[in-house]
Amino acid sequence: MVRATIEIMKPVATKMNYDQYCLLPEDRNQYELFDGELVMTPSPSTRHQRIVGQLHAELLAYVREHSSGEIFVAPLDTIFDQYTVMQPDILFVSRERVPEVVKERIEGAPDIVVEVLSPSTFHKDLRRKMHVYSQFGVREYWIVDPEEQTMELYQRVGEKLELARRFAAQETFQSPLLPGLQIEVRSIF
Repeated sequence: MVRATIEIMKPVATKMNYDQYCLLPEDRNQYELFDGELVMTPSPSTRHQRIVGQLHAELLAYVREHSSGEIFVAPLDTIFDQYTVMQPDILFVSRERVPEVVKERIEGAPDIVVEVLSPSTFHKDLRRKMHVYSQFGVREYWIVDPEEQTMELYQRVGEKLELARRFAAQETFQSPLLPGLQIEVRSIF
């Protein structure tokens, strides 16, 4: 008598890659890929967008005056690898790195990434994105908290990003990567 064994197949989770991500509808700017996991983000509030606009204006003026690189705002795919694609609120790529990073999309780690916290993205910005930006070599990560009216500066120390300083509303934010840049924290809120 011959006995047959039946092997039960377990479903295999597959990771979405950037080519598959590009097949999403045009409004894919509300999605990000975290190690192949597609995550949707609600569109930002008007308050969020005002803060992003104010910061962008300050950074753009600085970058133009110093010819130090390029500044971009979301939505813009920032491709860290084939399974990891973010949409940072604002990003900066230094002049020296523009040829290697700035293509049709951003390919690789920007020098600076800025995220403005929202109630719906709070955990993702503080934890998941911090991990991604740290893992892939972002040099500075700025977290802007509208509720606390603060800006946090994380800098690369070895292989990871670490909190360098928290700036309160009455203080002036400064970035080591952008010498001479001074942003009155209160002014962006």
